[in-house]
Amino acid sequence: MRKPLVEIKNLKKYYPIKKGLLKRTVNHVKAVDGLDFSIYKGETLGLVGESGCGKSTTGRTILQLLKPTDGEVLYEGQNLVRMPGRELRKLRKDLQMVFQDPYASLDPRLTVGQIIAEPMEIHRLYSGKEKDKRVEELLEVVGLNSYHAKRFPHEFSGGQRQRIGIARALALEPKLIVADEPVSALDVSIQSQVINLLQDLQGKFGLTYLFIAHDLSVVKHISDRVGVMYLGRLVELADKDNLYAEPLHPYTKALLSAVPIPDPLAKRERIVLQGDVPSPANPPAGCAFHPRCSECMEICRKQRPAWKEINGHYVACHLYN
Repeated sequence: MRKPLVEIKNLKKYYPIKKGLLKRTVNHVKAVDGLDFSIYKGETLGLVGESGCGKSTTGRTILQLLKPTDGEVLYEGQNLVRMPGRELRKLRKDLQMVFQDPYASLDPRLTVGQIIAEPMEIHRLYSGKEKDKRVEELLEVVGLNSYHAKRFPHEFSGGQRQRIGIARALALEPKLIVADEPVSALDVSIQSQVINLLQDLQGKFGLTYLFIAHDLSVVKHISDRVGVMYLGRLVELADKDNLYAEPLHPYTKALLSAVPIPDPLAKRERIVLQGDVPSPANPPAGCAFHPRCSECMEICRKQRPAWKEINGHYVACHLYN
């Protein structure tokens, strides 16, 4: 049995809503509301869902860029949530992130060489000529040239900037990289280049990815397993082939029905969801998806469905309880 690199247990992230002169907390935005899943060494776990479902918050909370409201994040058996700051800082080099926006995630005042070298200086891994050599190696690994180290971010295209962000993430030789929609801001032709680069780097360095995206075609291409989120909760998690071939949850079926088919003659029944996504500040009772679900039952309105395994396929739906 494989041992997970990262285990997430009952992870929650709530943001307080304050009102009045005294700024009393009157409610909470439940961005992440009780997640349980694992990420295994060397795999790519895709995380998909509509905008605002909590995907990016999940990634940032796992890396402790945001402190969770409740729950545990176990990295190689160590609970990052309760870890003192000094010990957590030592582990930072194993846990890196590629951000969504390649324009905003790079400091415009620094050269590319300084941006990539900064993590090495903070963790005191390289210095002097060794550091410069390492920067040049990383630039070449991600498909750029060593002379690019002297240029500034504004001199590069979006795809090149994302490559720089990937090089920065690789600088400390991490074990886990959280890729937060790393291709959503790029042209389609550039997306494939970055995806192929991530796959090549995974094979070369033995990386583990949490790949966050909303493009289901991209997720299928790069992921080993796929988790589907809705309103801060996981509704389904399975091997990508099983999930795309036989989705169990009504929400997953609706998402997959919207994926374009490259064959113009092929036909697929389009499942159109009615209504809007409920507010995470006031989620529905029971199953969060029930106001939009065509298969809603009375129990769905009252009771939150259990997270259940069906032959390695995890789903939270009363249809299978």
